[in-house]
This record gives sequence, C-alpha cells and structure tokens, in this order.
Amino acid sequence: METHPYVKLAIQAVRHFLAEGKPLACPSPIPDGMDRQSGAFVSIKKKKNLELRGCIGTVTPNQDNLANEIIHNAVSAATRDPRFKAITSNELKSLQFSVDVLTPLEPIDSADQLNPQRYGLSVKYKGMQGILLPDLEGIDTVQRQIDLCLKKGDIPKNAPYEMHRFEVERYH
Repeated sequence: METHPYVKLAIQAVRHFLAEGKPLACPSPIPDGMDRQSGAFVSIKKKKNLELRGCIGTVTPNQDNLANEIIHNAVSAATRDPRFKAITSNELKSLQFSVDVLTPLEPIDSADQLNPQRYGLSVKYKGMQGILLPDLEGIDTVQRQIDLCLKKGDIPKNAPYEMHRFEVERYH
C-alpha cells in the first residue's frame, strides 16, 4: 500500500526535526490538497503491537495551511506528547504514522447525535476540553466516548458542558 502524501510529510517532518533540531520548511509549491486550512492530528504507533507512541493535533487550524499543520503536529506528537518520552531517530523505522484531517466542529445538543465509529467528540467546559478521535479501538459506545472526553478534559460529569462532533479523513 502506497503511503499517503500527508503521512510522508509527517514522517519527513519528524525525521528532519530529529536530525536538524528545527522544523521542516513548508514544501514549495504546496502539494495538492495541502493549501487549505484544517485541524489535523498525527498519531504515531509502534508497528509491532500498534501501541500508541505519540498523538498530538489541533481541532481547529493553527497554521496557514494543512502542510504546516501536519509538520507542526507531527513534531509535537513525536517530541511533546506529555504521556511519552520523545521519539529518537533510532526508533523511527519501527513506528507507523497516521494523519487525521478534521472537518469543522459541529455543535450538538444530544448524545443521540453521536456515533463513536463515525464522529470524533470535543467536550468543553470553562476553558477545559477533552477530545477523542472517531473509530478508536475499545470505544464502542457513545457513553464511553463522552466519559473519556470528560476524563481527558478533567470536566465534572454533572457540569453543563458543550459538545461538538467532527468527522475525519484518516490517512496511513
């Protein structure tokens, strides 16, 4: 299976950062489809057992184009995910990358509007936020998705939180 250009860019960004200590410059010209703005998540897993090794992303765009969004989030996933030690150059060949490009957040007012296989979820309350991507292993019910978002955001279950759903295009 051919590696998608978004994933190639994420790998190249991490490889460059680990070698040079600075972010990769945005490709010029910007490749097809990467000139738009979008939130994006970069996930890094061990090839052997698919154990998560890093995942960082943006729900709304922080960069001027998707290429820069992928570059910045790939480096952050590899070096700044607080759950893991930074990835080293030596382990790169044993890792696999995926890139999720997000649709804009859509406010919802009921759990009936969720489906954890189709929609990701953002839960917000007083500046706190919990986010989960869709179609994650072990998250099979809407209630589990909501509970995990609340936990990730450190949001009390009885708080009057806001929910937003989104879809992703997932690339490997």
